[in-house]
Amino acid sequence: MASIFGRTMNLYINSQVTSAIKQQNTIKLLYNIIVCNTLKTINNDNHGKSDSSIKNIKNNEISDEIAYENMINLKENSILDFKTLCNLRQGRLESVLSERYQYNTSIDRGQMFLLQHVNSKVDLVIMYADMVGSTKMSMTLPTEKVVTIIKAFSHELSSVIESYGGFVLKYLGDAIISFFPSGFNKYLICDRAYRCAKSMISVLNDINPVFRRHGYPDLQIKIGMAEGENVVIQYGKDKSSQIDLIGYVMNVTAKITSITHPNRISVGGTFYTLLHPKTQPDFEKVSLENTNWKYIDKHNEKPYKVYTTRYTSQEVFGHY
Repeated sequence: MASIFGRTMNLYINSQVTSAIKQQNTIKLLYNIIVCNTLKTINNDNHGKSDSSIKNIKNNEISDEIAYENMINLKENSILDFKTLCNLRQGRLESVLSERYQYNTSIDRGQMFLLQHVNSKVDLVIMYADMVGSTKMSMTLPTEKVVTIIKAFSHELSSVIESYGGFVLKYLGDAIISFFPSGFNKYLICDRAYRCAKSMISVLNDINPVFRRHGYPDLQIKIGMAEGENVVIQYGKDKSSQIDLIGYVMNVTAKITSITHPNRISVGGTFYTLLHPKTQPDFEKVSLENTNWKYIDKHNEKPYKVYTTRYTSQEVFGHY
């Protein structure tokens, strides 16, 4: 009797394993098809296409986008819904403010990625997320509160960046600099980075109520993004030394962020053209006449264009 039961259990386990393997192989096949189609698109782009041709390519990629989004959204949506994520985030923050929990924020993941590209150029979306009003906070609030605010801001927004496939490069006081590798498919990655930025703003809707209950001020954020080629540099000889990014895109992203209004997202001209046509109406062109703007677009030798979201996050995006 026991042997019959054992054989039955083995057959059941084997069937489950076989089913899982088939599902995994299907996902791998889908991924490979998307990669092949994407490489064809990138190859066409590299040979110089007109604006109309690029629009046609983007329209023809809709089915690939849907397949790709369905695959990558498994990680974002299959385990926890947004309400659950909000509750977890608020519970974690309550524990931090009550000194029952400490954040463990790290840039190791981003450093490990860049280690593979040291002394080379890489296409990336660069994102600056800058807290608004932190200087005033540091002058008017106790040190302990300022430190708690910066840590909470850095950790919670970093977790959003990583959930969208981005990497944190470094923390500069009250700012987070992150990047998204865009060589795979610039269209998809720019749309994905934009969704990430919107989610980062909406996360403040989760954080601020908890802060208010503990006597902390509300937080605001401004985000700047640009896409292009970056140089990966490592300052020391051993693999554990700091790795950083330098170049035009890093500089222009910092400048874009500095002219962005609170709870808005601003992007460079190249990034804007790579967004989906249905997403582009979210933005309006920024007037740069009184900003001492000196950046030139290398593609056309004209002043580098900047676009910003039309309204505040609450009006445009609601709660994510």
